[in-house]
Amino acid sequence: MTYLPIGVDINNLIDDLRIFSWEAADILLYYSKELRQSEDKSTIIQNQNQDSPVTLADLEVDHIITKRIKEKYKEINWEILSEENTKNYSSCNTNSEFLWVLDPLDGTKDFIQGTSNYAMHLALNYDKKPYLGIVLIPEKNELWISNGVKTWCERRDGSKKQFNMSLEKSLKDMTIVTSKNHRNKTLNNLIDKINFKEKIIMGSIGCKIASIISGKSDIYICLSLPGKSSPKDWDFAAPEAIIKSAGGAITN
Repeated sequence: MTYLPIGVDINNLIDDLRIFSWEAADILLYYSKELRQSEDKSTIIQNQNQDSPVTLADLEVDHIITKRIKEKYKEINWEILSEENTKNYSSCNTNSEFLWVLDPLDGTKDFIQGTSNYAMHLALNYDKKPYLGIVLIPEKNELWISNGVKTWCERRDGSKKQFNMSLEKSLKDMTIVTSKNHRNKTLNNLIDKINFKEKIIMGSIGCKIASIISGKSDIYICLSLPGKSSPKDWDFAAPEAIIKSAGGAITN
């Protein structure tokens, strides 16, 4: 069952999100190219914090997605929570029945490093649980969509990409996908102890979850430690939506 505010049609909403997403893809691809070609990246990287960098791409995608939703659905009573507006937390009612959760650029470090493993996340939460989700991976020409019932992957031309997620494997037969920039000794020891069949290193949680749904990997383990960096709502909301309606799960 799909939950939406009165007056919002799911098919029209998905159509709009598709348009908004590819518009965001153009921004991300432009700045990705600029970063690869520029000798002075400081003009694009707005925040030099190594743990949580911010680029012009983050800010512009945040602006365009927020603007498009507000313009197209200005009569609808829903809130928008973005990684980039968390400093103004009081301006967003996170207890709203319907809450958009946006990460304009998940995998910013990979984005700056010039890899293809970055994504835009956009989820619509109902009663604090994500059910509708978008994970856009521009460099791979992939737009993952969950309408709350099923998940599919589109290319920019609208054609569908086939995928085959495996749901019946023992741990020793699984391929684990793990982080490139967010790893620690405790997690490494855990992964080594389980002795997975194969290990893939990849940035962006959205890219990792897409790889699981695609059947290229099977499991992702995230370890949050006190006082250390840990994933936030905008990291996991959209990935949870797409994997849940594909038949998988995110769990603790």
